Amino acid sequence: MIGIYLIFGIFALLSWFVSHQLKSRFTKYSKIPTQGGMSGRDVVEKMLRDNGVSGVKVGTVSGKLSDHYDPTNKTINLSHDVFFGTNVAAAAVAAHECGHALQHANAYSMLNLRSSLVPSVSIASKWCPWLLLAGIIFLNSFPQLLLIGILMYAATTIFSFITLPVEIDASRRATAWLAHSGVVAPIHHAKAVDALKWAAYTYVVAALASLATLLYYVLIYFSGRD
Repeated sequence: MIGIYLIFGIFALLSWFVSHQLKSRFTKYSKIPTQGGMSGRDVVEKMLRDNGVSGVKVGTVSGKLSDHYDPTNKTINLSHDVFFGTNVAAAAVAAHECGHALQHANAYSMLNLRSSLVPSVSIASKWCPWLLLAGIIFLNSFPQLLLIGILMYAATTIFSFITLPVEIDASRRATAWLAHSGVVAPIHHAKAVDALKWAAYTYVVAALASLATLLYYVLIYFSGRD
């Protein structure tokens, strides 16, 4: 059991380290202006035009680094700093979210799979914590309860791993476009790539942490049946 807590501690440190590095880089790269003073909104609109994609809306959303693409209404939602930001960090984030819109327009299989799982995963995420807690409490008398909770948590873990290629591909599309779009000066292109790389690391750590947690509950289930 000590080993499990050690693993959790390692993932907690990794999560903190990646989050710190991500915020540090975005703060640093937000001081480097885009060419022509293009804002995040401008970047999205230009990237959509360059790729012949229409019917996608661009709006703002509250929060910091809360940017996301909503395939249900084809809307790219940018945080205030990214929407109005005229810097390399804002351009990188905007291009990444636009990458999701391009995935949608091109029927990227992993995005379609991820989108199809959202309703069921949302239900699992809502009930899973309560089922796991109740399952542990009543492990000796009703072990099936914990097993159901584990299966639900497994669904969210699988969802985390399906998210990885979706996010990595969106960053790949973003960096490829930024390289020749003229939005970011060639000398600063590597900085945009670096920002997106650390953003991707957050998803990797989250997926691995979810897997470790899943294994923890599985161990509890089998130890309780011995």
